[in-house]
Amino acid sequence: MWTCKNLWKKLAPLARSSSTLCRQNARGVLLNNERRLPLVPQAHMSSGTPGSGGDNNLYYLLVGATCVGGGFYAYRTIKGDKERYQERINEIASRPNKVVPEQPITEAPGEQAAETPQEIAPVTEDAPVETPEVTPIVEEVSPEVAAVEQEDPPTTPEAEIAPESVVEPAPEESVGTPDADPVVKSEPSMEPSPIEVTEEPPAPVVKSEPTPVAGSLPAETAEPQTTTEQESAAEPATVAPAEVPASTPVEFPSHAPYLLIGGGTASFAAARSIRARDPGARVLIITDEPDLPYMRPPLSKELWFSDDPSVVDTLRFKQWNGKERSIYFQPPSFYVSPQDLEKVENGGVAVLTGKKVVHMDVRGNKVTLSDDTEISYDKCLIATGGIPRNLQVIERAGEEVTKRTTLFRKVEDFKALDKVSRDTKSITIIGGGFLGSELACALGRRSADSDLEVIQMFPEKGNMGKVLPEYLSNWTTAKVKSEGVAVITEALVKAVSFKDGKVEIKLKDGRVVKTDHIVAAVGLEPSVELAKSAGLEVDSDFGGFRVNAELQARSNIWVAGDAACFYDIRLGRRRVEHHDHAVVSGRLAGENMTGANKPYWHQSMFWSDLGPDVGYEAIGIVDSSLPTVGVFAKATAKDTPKAATEKSGTGIRSESETEGTASSPVASSTPEPPPVPEQKDNYGKGVIFYLRDKVVVGIILWNVFNRMPVARKIIKDGEEHADLNEVAKLFNIHDD
Repeated sequence: MWTCKNLWKKLAPLARSSSTLCRQNARGVLLNNERRLPLVPQAHMSSGTPGSGGDNNLYYLLVGATCVGGGFYAYRTIKGDKERYQERINEIASRPNKVVPEQPITEAPGEQAAETPQEIAPVTEDAPVETPEVTPIVEEVSPEVAAVEQEDPPTTPEAEIAPESVVEPAPEESVGTPDADPVVKSEPSMEPSPIEVTEEPPAPVVKSEPTPVAGSLPAETAEPQTTTEQESAAEPATVAPAEVPASTPVEFPSHAPYLLIGGGTASFAAARSIRARDPGARVLIITDEPDLPYMRPPLSKELWFSDDPSVVDTLRFKQWNGKERSIYFQPPSFYVSPQDLEKVENGGVAVLTGKKVVHMDVRGNKVTLSDDTEISYDKCLIATGGIPRNLQVIERAGEEVTKRTTLFRKVEDFKALDKVSRDTKSITIIGGGFLGSELACALGRRSADSDLEVIQMFPEKGNMGKVLPEYLSNWTTAKVKSEGVAVITEALVKAVSFKDGKVEIKLKDGRVVKTDHIVAAVGLEPSVELAKSAGLEVDSDFGGFRVNAELQARSNIWVAGDAACFYDIRLGRRRVEHHDHAVVSGRLAGENMTGANKPYWHQSMFWSDLGPDVGYEAIGIVDSSLPTVGVFAKATAKDTPKAATEKSGTGIRSESETEGTASSPVASSTPEPPPVPEQKDNYGKGVIFYLRDKVVVGIILWNVFNRMPVARKIIKDGEEHADLNEVAKLFNIHDD
């Protein structure tokens, strides 16, 4: 603005001289021609003298408005800079401080007192004047302080240097007492310390804590330091109350280079992948569950078949191969504490349990927790999984029914259902899919040793009717019934109520089932609560966050596991809710977060076991509405989930299957016998192919194990096969 004003001052004389020259030329022409031009009112230019015309007033008005606007803008800019600077200073101050290195013991007390003149002055002058309540305490302790000074003056330097006593001595020396009692020092320091103004006045030692903060001592050490001084103080009873108001320790870092939202399989796989590519990475996992990352499949499988009565507490189980393991991926010693994440030299993985992320600021690269605390990040992974669905008729049934309903998903659900199965006489499972059928078989076996009644109902004609062909679904239903389960097919729930101490389930066909407890296993809803605040797209058909081929939702944000809706290069856009997908997608997301930029081409598999004797593995799109071709053979003793885990050495079969290489398979040289007719109901082992436009898009290996790389390659090739019996030879199902 000043530049414009100076420029105008230089140009104004030129404009005025030009105007004068024009008038002189016009006058000369008029005289020469002896004619007088009609008089025209002289126009005053804006460069004229002040007040010479309305144009000048308008000019000054515009210039004045511009000056005012510029001044206001400069004021707002400077004020905003100050606010941002103060926020940054507060953020830095909120971070855990490191302990100040010990200084030489030879340093004189007077020198240390001189180093803290700002703290000394207020202690001596303001303590007795501004705090009348503190004055009597100072007077009572003063004699003892003087005695301490006389008895042991040389100990002052050591007390100040030691990490445990740095809190108290600095103010004491200002009073002139080399080894003063903590009470005298802490109470006066209450006034000069701006950090502790918000603290309660009755807590004397709380005021001494600002001193270590200034000395870069962590908040956690303040409490033990006070305890040490109390033990040596002449009046310990006076200092004791100070322990209660000690400052709250930091529970988590304010910044995490790698932030993983969700504590499930995908997050843990991503954390390991990040650390593998970046050994010094600092990874923070935030989960709303109270447990460390764990695997979910055993919750509905092996844990129910354990003979250990304490399995609910230990969460350790024997796999089908007899080996014992825990559901937790790693013991607590594997992780670092959240408050130490920024301090550890080589980084690590920290887990913040019992916290939920409720808001994401993708522009500011930070998240907000349920307690309104904020954590910033450089790169973030969303692996929030899903939430179990419930039936609307159950939600509307009232509190009594809700209390007697379990939505099975977490460790706490397993513990609750285990207790219910021991305390009640009847449990009804609604749902005929993977989870419902697995729980039905598990509880059915338990009912053999008790009077527990287990009922399973679903709208399909047979167990897993949405996945298996009808003939195989019927065979599976017979298998579930043989485990002691009362199966009710084609059951549509109309209403649920609580009467006479029982939960009453009314079906649309008029049937009524009375039970003590309900387990709703009717599917999973992807958890996409963060989509709105983060501005992320949710797929309208499959649900979940839409991501690109690299599992990236937007800059610096990736999604993996059940919540990711990804594009399959062979099968189109999909969303998968299985353990193997969580492992592989989490691992790939972690690699891409460290700069790998790899696309997700993996065909994930899933498996389900109906006890140790019957199990299957599947890959691709397995939908009973698609045309299928099944090739079966007689099963042997090694064609069971138990035998498969004994051979692979792991109960989580995807851990071995996903590591296999999908190389070109070699067909068995054994002649192929004719396919087993469906009427025999002899489905010991076999392969079921799911077709779409004559191309195999899904495969189920029924009691056929360790052949998943072959199935994966068949789907990846995407070729038409004239004779699927020949393709079945690749799985060696006819070998003994």
